[in-house]
Amino acid sequence: MMTLVQQVPRASDTARLAAVRVAQVDNIAMPDRETTFEDLQARINATLSFLKAGPRAAFEGREDTAVVAKFGDGERIFTGRSYLLGFSLPNFFFHVTTAYDLLRHLGVPLGKVDFLSWR
Repeated sequence: MMTLVQQVPRASDTARLAAVRVAQVDNIAMPDRETTFEDLQARINATLSFLKAGPRAAFEGREDTAVVAKFGDGERIFTGRSYLLGFSLPNFFFHVTTAYDLLRHLGVPLGKVDFLSWR
């Protein structure tokens, strides 16, 4: 299993690349240099700023557009819809859940409400 310092950047990359690949917004460099909790918080904030800066309208009408995702063993072609629903969201929540589990394991007092963030 990846460490917390690896899980957060994977979730960040997944969220960022969803906008890059589906909405075709310009990517930004986010090298994986985080080593502290403060670094991870900064990475999360930079990802949120990137996503908030992107035009929402760029996603409109992209449901059936081809999205090519390159992986270590090749590439896979999705539609915008299948990429978001079948890859990006599950992958994002996998890494967020794993980060949450690691924090809980280390004694951080988190509960389901913290994960859901609906308070």
